[in-house]
Amino acid sequence: MTTIGFIGSGHIGSSLARLAVASGHDVVLSNSRGPETLADLVADVGPQARAADAAGAAAAADLAVVTIPLAAYRQVPVEPLASMIVIDTDNYYPQRDGVIPELEDESTTTAELLQAHLPTSRVVKAFNHIGSEELLTQGRPSGTPGRRALAIAGDDPDAKAAVAALIDRWGFDVVDAGPLAEGWRFQRDTPAYGPPLDRDGMVAALAAARRYADTD
Repeated sequence: MTTIGFIGSGHIGSSLARLAVASGHDVVLSNSRGPETLADLVADVGPQARAADAAGAAAAADLAVVTIPLAAYRQVPVEPLASMIVIDTDNYYPQRDGVIPELEDESTTTAELLQAHLPTSRVVKAFNHIGSEELLTQGRPSGTPGRRALAIAGDDPDAKAAVAALIDRWGFDVVDAGPLAEGWRFQRDTPAYGPPLDRDGMVAALAAARRYADTD
C-alpha cells in the first residue's frame, strides 16, 4: 500500500498522517469542512500530503483511516471503500455523539457499527486508546524493552496483519484482541484505554475489561 486516505483529520488523524509520511506513504486528508480548510495541515505534514473531500480521499487510498466523531459514521463514503482495509479509531462519547441505543445496551460495538455501514470493507479497530501526542512521542524501535503496545480487533486476518505491520513500523507492539466484537475491551473507561502499557500489560488490561453494565 502506498497511499493512506484519512476520513477525518483531527488530532488522531493528523498524528497518524505524520507517522505515515515519515514511513514513506502518501496521504490524502479530508474533513467535513472542505479541502481548502486543510491547507495549513497539508503544508505542515509535507509534500507527500494533499487534501480532498471524503470521497476523494477514499478513492485515492490503498488503505483508509476513519477518524471522525462517531455520530457522523453514516457519512463515510461506502463505494470507494469497497473491499479496502479501513482502520476505525472512533470512540463513543454520548455527550458528544448523542445516545446510540445499541451501544448503550452493548449489543454491538463502535467498529461493528462502521462495519455494518461498510459491508464489503475490512474494518480493523485501532488507535482509539492512545492520545494523539503520544502517537508521535512514544513510538520506539521494534525490540525495545518495555515498548508500548496497542490493541487491534478485526474479523479479517489479512487486514489485521496489514494494520499490525503499520503499527509496528510506527513504533508500537501489537496485541490482537480478537474479532471486531471484542473491540469493546479497549473502549473508553476500560483498563486498556489511555495508560502506556507494554505487551504484557496490554494483555492483562484486555483480560480485565468489564462490560459497562457489570461495573455499575
